[in-house]
Amino acid sequence: VSNGPYIMSTTANGNDSKKFKGDIRGPGVPSRVIHIRKLPNDITETEVISLGLPFGDVTNLLMLKAKNQAFLEMNSEEAAQNMVGYYSTVMPIIRHHPVYVQFSNHKELKTDNSPNQERAQAALRALSTSHVDTTVAAPSSVLRVVVENLVYPVSLDALCQIFSKFGTVLRIIVFTKNSQFQALLQYPDGASAQAAKLSLDGQNIYNGCCTLRISFSKLTSLNVKYNNEKSRDFTRPDLPSGDSQPTMEHPAMATAFTPGIISASPYAGATHAFPPAFTIQPAKRCLLLFGCERPLVAEISVSKCAVCNHSNRSASVYGDVMRVKILFNKKENALVQMSDSTQAQLAMSHLSGQQLHGKSLRITLSKHTSVQLPREGHEDQGLTKDYSNSPLHRFKKPGSKNYSNIFPPSATLHLSNIPPSVVEDDLKMLFSSSGATVKAFKFFQKDHKMALIQMGSVEEAIESLIEFHNHDLGENHHLRVSFSKSSI
Repeated sequence: VSNGPYIMSTTANGNDSKKFKGDIRGPGVPSRVIHIRKLPNDITETEVISLGLPFGDVTNLLMLKAKNQAFLEMNSEEAAQNMVGYYSTVMPIIRHHPVYVQFSNHKELKTDNSPNQERAQAALRALSTSHVDTTVAAPSSVLRVVVENLVYPVSLDALCQIFSKFGTVLRIIVFTKNSQFQALLQYPDGASAQAAKLSLDGQNIYNGCCTLRISFSKLTSLNVKYNNEKSRDFTRPDLPSGDSQPTMEHPAMATAFTPGIISASPYAGATHAFPPAFTIQPAKRCLLLFGCERPLVAEISVSKCAVCNHSNRSASVYGDVMRVKILFNKKENALVQMSDSTQAQLAMSHLSGQQLHGKSLRITLSKHTSVQLPREGHEDQGLTKDYSNSPLHRFKKPGSKNYSNIFPPSATLHLSNIPPSVVEDDLKMLFSSSGATVKAFKFFQKDHKMALIQMGSVEEAIESLIEFHNHDLGENHHLRVSFSKSSI
């Protein structure tokens, strides 16, 4: 099939590599074949195959080194969908270069016997399922994790997000020893622990910092007494939270891990761990593309004010929003520029897939590196807003305590900066005024400037945060609203 400068058929053939110009960017129809672009010039076959291994077996590979592209064929369409879905939220980095992953229009790969393809086939054989020696038992199912160069805070939940990619995390304890942040983490079996250690040891959680150093623990099991931010036993949701600790909202734990840096459960059919070529780090861009997923029939339109306001306030929980731009021809979409790439990653990890006014938020990294303000004298109908000098930024101060209070969206909201004259009924009435359901409310026992309020659902909590964060309560007090890790 010839279409413009692209030469393609339903089968990609290695013989066409010289004239092949790549896939036409289609609507992303699922296929077992994955198209990978913007690869480094000196990329190896092993590095390309490594991108697909965490999601299932790679059955074929076509390298187009002259075009910095490659095609991977996965063993199933489900594995390919998991791969594309994952890399749509976490951009893969190879040798400090972001690479781009999408479905190919080809349904299968047929390769020739050229020297290039012989190398590719040799790499496939070397990295097949059998290369993982499962007969060698791991010393323990418990790992000791040390986080070095701790520039950004790392929470228990963040570690669970990362390590859950390799198996079910049963128990975890975090602590500080010798001025180092450490954790003990237990899997149900040694194979999961071994896969996590091989793949994550030496990797950075964030770009250039928070380096994981992993070893097997001498312990064979962990004894967890409390479920709180320092320890958790996922097999015992009935455990108390401990003295002076807020109760943990265990039913929300499932949503606490998705969508995250790494999803909560391993993908079906995945038999490999992430190889050293894969780096767990946010992309270097700090720009997000906010949008509402549209159903096949109905077209969703969102007013300009709604998109701008929603994008700013929802993202501001995870970082300081600098600028927001609503797209002229797609007004249900907006570009949101965060202060740095870590904040962009946090916003994308926690908010993508969440429901807002009955629609699903879709957040991806934008190809743009910044939002451009309209030139002086040029109006853009109010589509661009500059928040760089906003007094409401939560993370302006280096080492702000707000970094340690970042949690996934939950039905329970944390309220602060409440003036003495405002009572429980006032706040209940305020939060129910938008039509939401208030299920429970509780002031902090020792500090009535703070409270917890539980909404009817996570979606209602997100909408309430957008509506009432910075609400003027009088007496020069503006309400501060954030997501809570606790329930009432």
